[in-house]
Amino acid sequence: MIYFMWMMFRVVPIMWHAVRPSRVVDMPAVVNSFWMRKGFEGLTFFGQILTPTQSEADLFERSKEMKNHEMIHLRQAQSCGDSWWRFYLLYIWYWLKALPANRQLKHGAYLVNPFELEAYRHMNNLDYLTNGEATEWRKFAKMSIQERIKLYEQNTPGLG
Repeated sequence: MIYFMWMMFRVVPIMWHAVRPSRVVDMPAVVNSFWMRKGFEGLTFFGQILTPTQSEADLFERSKEMKNHEMIHLRQAQSCGDSWWRFYLLYIWYWLKALPANRQLKHGAYLVNPFELEAYRHMNNLDYLTNGEATEWRKFAKMSIQERIKLYEQNTPGLG
């Protein structure tokens, strides 16, 4: 119980001091093993990247592609009315709607989330964010879950 409260208090200041996504220039990687599930490297959280270990945090500083994935989420938050809260509410909504995808695909609700589809599809294109906003997620959100699963299985480089 004490551990839970300690970890909760470690993320509250991040939320409290968060600025609008449009004011974030770079997102540092910060260790927080409590909020990170095993098997995931990083999580965009109010302008910071939470990682489960220091070695994962260091990896974000070395891997331009991994950092680009999280920076795409930053741009997506900007495209959601420049609001972290709106971005997270939409993210959770799309994740919940995609829960049936877990029957067909391991971590399906996560992988076919429109925000993740866009981030994974373009994480290796380091020029993607220089060409404008990250709004392709809107196109994916209009697709059915089955269409997104098919898109993921056929066209998402770096996954599978």
